[in-house]
Amino acid sequence: MRRHFPGRRALLEAVFSHRIDALGARAVDPADADDPRAALLDWLSALTTYATTARGMADALVQDATDDADHVNACAVRLGGAVDPLLHLAARAGAVAPEVTTADLVSLVTGLALATEHHPDPAAEANRLLALTVRGISSQG
Repeated sequence: MRRHFPGRRALLEAVFSHRIDALGARAVDPADADDPRAALLDWLSALTTYATTARGMADALVQDATDDADHVNACAVRLGGAVDPLLHLAARAGAVAPEVTTADLVSLVTGLALATEHHPDPAAEANRLLALTVRGISSQG
């Protein structure tokens, strides 16, 4: 497959771009979301799993050439465009605080991915911490 690309970096960018598109496609159209909170949490879990498994790919892209901030920003814009409507619906339903942004969620997931990168099962641990974060650390009583 590599021979169809001019180099390793182009191949990795194509794979990375494909995975971002797939993740964006996972963001349920708000019109189809019976439960906006569940739909948003499902997407966050998928993003968390992706972030824990793609970290090495991003490092490989940076090592291959100079950091391509435009490519990284384009990916963030594509993700935001996919999930922003769902996030706004969840906020209107009272499932998410109104000040929460897609950038906040991506930062949270990035932190979880970095914190768990050396764990034996980074995706499982990051998703466990995501669930803990969503529930909160305060007792309910």
